[in-house]
Amino acid sequence: MIKPKDFIETNTGLVFAVVDGEPEQGRVLCFLRYRQHGGRWQKLGTVEANRLLQQHDPETLFFSNRLQATVHAVPMSHIQAHHRPQVRLQQLLSVSAKDDVEQALQGFCTLLKQYGLDLQQVGVTGSMLIGAQNTASDIDLVFYRRSVFQHARRIVADLVQHDLCQSLNLSDWEDAWRRRGCDLTLPEYIAGERRKHNKVMFKQRKIDLSLLADDAPKPGSSWHKKGHVTVSVKVIDATYAFDYPAVYKIEHSAIMEIVCFTATYFGQAEAGEWVEVAGQLEVAETGEKRIIIGSSREATGEYMRSVHTR
Repeated sequence: MIKPKDFIETNTGLVFAVVDGEPEQGRVLCFLRYRQHGGRWQKLGTVEANRLLQQHDPETLFFSNRLQATVHAVPMSHIQAHHRPQVRLQQLLSVSAKDDVEQALQGFCTLLKQYGLDLQQVGVTGSMLIGAQNTASDIDLVFYRRSVFQHARRIVADLVQHDLCQSLNLSDWEDAWRRRGCDLTLPEYIAGERRKHNKVMFKQRKIDLSLLADDAPKPGSSWHKKGHVTVSVKVIDATYAFDYPAVYKIEHSAIMEIVCFTATYFGQAEAGEWVEVAGQLEVAETGEKRIIIGSSREATGEYMRSVHTR
């Protein structure tokens, strides 16, 4: 079974990050992240990835009827290797670390285990999933059970309190903010991130925690975009705020929920809080309406920011 945050590798030496676990027309919806170049993995930015596919593999650019967007999509028959985060983490924990990144991963996982966390429900994604890490690499951990993820967040808060890990400093936050390129000011971004307890520094390396739970809501109807909207609403249910995608039920006369595909806005609000939301309004065949944040990879002009409680 292919899941989001897995990597798939093609016979042409391209590695794609899976973004949707439901194949569409025999294809896996994904995004190109790495290619083999000069015998090494080269990480690709959004513009580079799109240009490479346009020039050399336009068949991989695919209009998804379900997402109502053009995405990268690899035919199942083109997959040469399937890289699974859970398998990779167990591999890395069972051998001697070959660099500082792997040492930090092993040390942090040892702390989690000492707190009673089940590492069988955790995986490592990002560059470490294919051994493409470098001296500046972050560590991206993905959790496959909601209770384990919430346990990990509590552990992180405790580790910081006892100085076994450190909170990100202003420079770290600014670097993350610039790389995200989000539509929040730096103070807004920091205020939202600090309370999530899903980012932490360990051995001077940033570690990100994300959730991919089996009990997350599954996409149902086909949705159609109706244009950009900006509204201020009250969140009434944030149970799935850290999922991929994040889902917030809201109090509104016509719109039932906010769905976020952009990680910046995962865990951004709790039940009872008011937010200002800018995104794409979508309408289902059943007439239900929702707002999407992250309708494109850059999500320009799409955001969720806290506003004063009313």
